[in-house]
Order: sequence, then structure tokens, then C-alpha cells
Amino acid sequence: ARCKGLFFCGQEPFVADEYIERLAWRTPGGGSRGGEAFDPKRLLEEFVNHIQELQVMDERIQRKVEKLEQQCQKEAKEFAKKVQELQKSNQVAFQHFQELDEHISYVATKVCHLGDQLEGVNTPRQRAVEAQKLMKYFNEFLDGELKSDVFTNSEKIKEAADIIQKLHLIAQELPFDRFSEVKSKIASKYHDLECQLIQEFTSAQRRGEISRMREVAAVLLHFKGYSHCVDVYIKQCQEGAFLRNDVFEDAAILCQRVNKQVGEIFSNPETVLAKLIQNIFEVKLQSYVKDQLEEHRKSDAEQYLKNLYDLYTRTTNLSSKLMEFNLGTDKQTFLSKLIKAIFISYLENYIEVEIGYLKSRSAMILQRYYDSKNHQKRSIGTGGIQDLKERLRQRTNLPLGPSIDTHGETFLSQEVVVNLLQETKQAFERCHRLSDPSDLPKNAFRIFSMLVEFLCTEHIDYALETGLAGIPSSDSKNANLYFLDVVHQANTIFHLFDKQFNDHLMPLISSSPKLSECLQKKKDIIEQMEVKLDMGIDTLNCMIGQMKHILAAEQKKTDFKPEDENNVLIQYTNACVKVCGYVRKQVEKIRNSMDGKNVDTVLMEFGVRFHRLIYEHLQQYSYSCMGGMLAICDVAEYRKCAKDFKIALVLQLFDTLHALCNLLVVAPDNLKQVCSGEQLANLDKNILHSFVQLRVDYRSARLARHFS
Repeated sequence: ARCKGLFFCGQEPFVADEYIERLAWRTPGGGSRGGEAFDPKRLLEEFVNHIQELQVMDERIQRKVEKLEQQCQKEAKEFAKKVQELQKSNQVAFQHFQELDEHISYVATKVCHLGDQLEGVNTPRQRAVEAQKLMKYFNEFLDGELKSDVFTNSEKIKEAADIIQKLHLIAQELPFDRFSEVKSKIASKYHDLECQLIQEFTSAQRRGEISRMREVAAVLLHFKGYSHCVDVYIKQCQEGAFLRNDVFEDAAILCQRVNKQVGEIFSNPETVLAKLIQNIFEVKLQSYVKDQLEEHRKSDAEQYLKNLYDLYTRTTNLSSKLMEFNLGTDKQTFLSKLIKAIFISYLENYIEVEIGYLKSRSAMILQRYYDSKNHQKRSIGTGGIQDLKERLRQRTNLPLGPSIDTHGETFLSQEVVVNLLQETKQAFERCHRLSDPSDLPKNAFRIFSMLVEFLCTEHIDYALETGLAGIPSSDSKNANLYFLDVVHQANTIFHLFDKQFNDHLMPLISSSPKLSECLQKKKDIIEQMEVKLDMGIDTLNCMIGQMKHILAAEQKKTDFKPEDENNVLIQYTNACVKVCGYVRKQVEKIRNSMDGKNVDTVLMEFGVRFHRLIYEHLQQYSYSCMGGMLAICDVAEYRKCAKDFKIALVLQLFDTLHALCNLLVVAPDNLKQVCSGEQLANLDKNILHSFVQLRVDYRSARLARHFS
């Protein structure tokens, strides 16, 4: 028991160290309790006793385990035996079930056979009974007096309809000469019942009785007037449905409502819904479209096109909504035909109306602009581009047309351009929506051609030609150079034109042969404008001419050969100041007027001419020592101005010119050293000599000797 108390303490797992510790603690002399002397012998004795007790306990537990194992084996054998007995019982039961199933199948077969025999006997009997009833009803028609309750009781209209429908079919087979009267009576009753059923259906629809409508529709399904029943349903559905101004929204709501209801009433709901939609398109929408378009068709092309685009768009949007419903097998073709039937007369000549309106509208926008400027547009450049080039090259005074005084007007307007592009954008949108897919690229190209004619030719090209005609000659004084303003505005406008080309035209022609034709047309326009812009380079001659006038008016011979060499107070001449100011303004104007490589090209040409002008100007004077210093200061200022060009060649030319000016002041003994310097070593000796000759002391024997 002592051992058990140590071993099974609580529910914790057995730990040997803890067990030994507890044993030593409980043993007197074990040394674990405070104040006790440690007695190893007693502890050893206690350990030996516990080991013996544990061995005895192990043997006892082992015997118990063996006993339990034997008992388990015995019970397992008994359970296996019981399972075998149950399996045998199950097999016997399964055999009984199979026998019972076979017996049931045999009985069922007999019953089915008996049922078939009974049906074979009963069906002819039922037919005979039904035939007898029909003969009875036929006799009533033959006698001319309907006595049966089925014909006189209004509540049995369903049964009467079934009978009269069958009698009507029988009557169709009877010879007319013998049974004409009875056939007429049956047909009359057939017609009366048909009208009663339709009236009943109409009343039920007004009362909202779906179940009654379904019953009557099922009876009328076998009558010739079934289609009339559908027509009545469609007509009554539309009563009060189109009260708002938006007929398209009303139609969508109506179809949505009917779509939920029609399946509960008719056996062929998709056919009925398709017939309703067809009726809406052919009656309501066609009438509405005609009223909206015919009002403006001949009197107001702009409103006509807007209405046509809006109505066609709203009709196609309605069609997209109706695609959600079940309308049969090919609803896409069905709806497309309905739309085409409404708009075919308007779409056939749509592009002609579009082009005519665009042409008149664009002409009006341009004319209104020129009228606001009090400008009478004239024909300029009738001799062609080559004649204009030749005139500008020779700078003759032979005008290509009447003389035009622009008074600084560029004859380009952002407002006009925006209006033209907006009109064309709307035309492209209408073209995309209203054109047949096969005609879309061709129609888009025609609209593009209108834009080219009025924006590029009649507006931009006219402004360029007017600007070219107004370029003053190089010897004009105080000439105003408005052509760069024309270039600047033309450049901005063409960017807008190019954006519309990419955004609105390209998607319409990207996959058609018209793409290459449009790109070529655009390329031709660009080349034609570039030719005229290149011709406008003659403006640089005017700039150089203005600079010549400034130099001629401001530069004095005494600037570079002052009377008093010791009393020169200026850093550079007045002519230099004014020329540099003028050049900086023109450089800024060129940068603002052009973009891309055109800026560098024009600035390089301007810079080279600027350098040539200053070079030739300096060759006209003689220089004293102080005058040479002043010339160097002027050239240094010109060089600062040349840096604004940001063209390496121009700066290099002025660096060389500055080095050449040093020859005007260098001591005679240092001339050869300066001429062999880095910047002057590669120059022609005649150029160096020409600058040295400008010195006032050149004729002295000493200077000539040193330079020879």
C-alpha cells in the first residue's frame, strides 16, 4: 500500500526521479527532512524493501493481465462464431427477398398486361361514347334546336368550346350540298363561342385574373381565333403604358412587366412577347421616330442629324435591353430587322445629309470669323507653290494676288478650330453609329476630307499663304514679322488636328484599306505645310535686314577709332546693345513658334546668318588699339547672345570671331603666336590677314614685318 501510494499519486504520469525523491522524503533518516540526520543504511534498507514490494506488485499485475487476455480471446471467439451465424441468416433472408422480388415482378407484369387489355377494351368504348355524344350534339344542330345544358349554361363554356371545336372539324369533312345548313350552324356557333372566349379573356385581363386568362387561352389555343386572343392581350397591355415623354423607357418597362406575366398565361410565351415587341416597334416607335425626324428633315439638317443619332442610339439601347428576354432562337436577327425597318429610309442617304451639313456649317463658321475681322477672303497663290517659292527667292514685288494688309492679324482662330473639330467629332460619332459596317471606312474618309478642306486648306493654309504674302522685304525698315505668330498658331492647331485624327478617325478605319489613304492624305497635308513653313524662312532675311538697319543707324566709325584713346567710358557700343536685344527677342519668338527639330534647324540658320552679318560688319571699320578692345567687348556680348541659341555650331563661330578680334589689339611681336593658337590655327591665312589689315597701324613697317 505504501508503494502504491507513492506510485499512483493523482493522475500525473510516473516520473522515476520524483518517485525516489518522495520515497527518501518519507523515510526517516533519508536526509530530505529538515533537522534529521542522514542514515544511509536505513535508506538502503528502505530502497531494498520497496524494490521487493514493486516486484511482488509487478507479478500480481502480470497475472491479472494474462487472465484478462485469456478472457478477451475467449470472448473474441464467441463473437466471431456469432457473426458467422448472422451472415448465414442474412444470406437466407437475401434469398427470400430475391424470391419475393421475382414474384412481385411477375405479378406486376401480369397487372400491366391486364391493364393494357382493359385499356384496349376501354379506349374504343370511350371513343364510342364520345362519338355517341358528338352524334347527339350533331343531331341537335341538325334539328336546329340546342337543348343540351352544355350549350345553354354559360358556366360550361369550356366544355362547349371543346365540343364545338370537334364538331367543327367533323363538319369540314361533310359534303356541302347535303349538310350546308348544319355546317353553317356549327360554324356560327363556333364563331360565337370564339367571340365569347375572347371576351372572357379580355374581361379577365382587365380584372387581372391570371388563372382565368390561362384557362381561356388554353381553350382558345385550338381555335382559329387564338392569334386574335394574343392581339387583344398585346393591345390591352399597352393601354396606359405610354403616358410619359420617354417612349423608349416606357417600352422597356412594359416589356419587363409582360415578360414576367406572359409565361403564366400562354403556352408559347416567347412568341407572344416577340409579337408584342414587334407591335411596339412597328407602331409606337416607328410613329414616334417619323414625327421627330420628318419635322426637321428638310428645314434643319443639324437638328435632323442630332435627332437621328439620338433616336437610333436609344432604339439600339432598347434592343440591347430586350436581348435579355427569351424571344426565340435568333433574337439578334429579329431585333435588327425591326430596327432596320424603322430607320432604313433615313440611313440610306444619311452620309449625304451629313456631308452637306458639315460643308455648309464649316463654311459658315469660317465666313463668320472672317466677317468679324472685316476681312474679305481672297484667292492667294493661284500660281502654285513653285511660283511662290520663286517670288520669295528673288524677293520681287510681284504679288501672287491682290495686296493684303493684315495689320498684324494671323487669320488663325482657336475658336474657329475648336468649332470645326467639334463639328467633325460629332460627325465621326454619328458616322460610327449610323453607317453600315461595310460603308463605315468610306463614310469616315469623306468626313475627314471635309475637315482637311475647311480646317487645313481653307483656314491654316490660307493663313500661311497670307502670312507669306505679307513677309516684308529684307530692306524694309521697322518691319513687323507676323509670320512667326502664324507659324506658332498653325503648329498648335495642327497638334489638335492630329489628336482628332488619332482619337476619332483611326478607330473607324484601322482595319480597312482606307487607313493607308487617310495616312497618305495626312502626309501630303504635312508636306504641303512644311513647304510653306520652309518658304517662311525668308523671315530670317527680314530679321537680318532689321539688324543691318540697326547697325547702320547706331554704329559710328569713331566707335572703333576714338579721337581720345584715353577717354573711352563705355563697355560696348550702343549698336551692339540694340542688336543683342533684338536677337534675343527673335530667338524667344522662334522657340515659342516652333517645336521639335524645327526649332534647332531655324535657330542654326539664324545663328549662321547672324554671325555672317557681324563678321561682314566688323570688316567695314579700322581699329585703333582702344577701338579694337571695344570691338572685342562687342563680340563678347554677341557671343553671350549666341549662347541663347543653344546651338554648338553658332557658339563655335562666335568663339572663332572673338579670337580673330584679338588680332586687332595684340602686340606686333605676338601676332604669329596668336595666329598659331588653337582657335586660329586652322583658319585660312587670308582671313587672318584681312583682320590684321583692319588695324590703323597695319602700314607700319614693324607690323607688316612681323605678320609677313
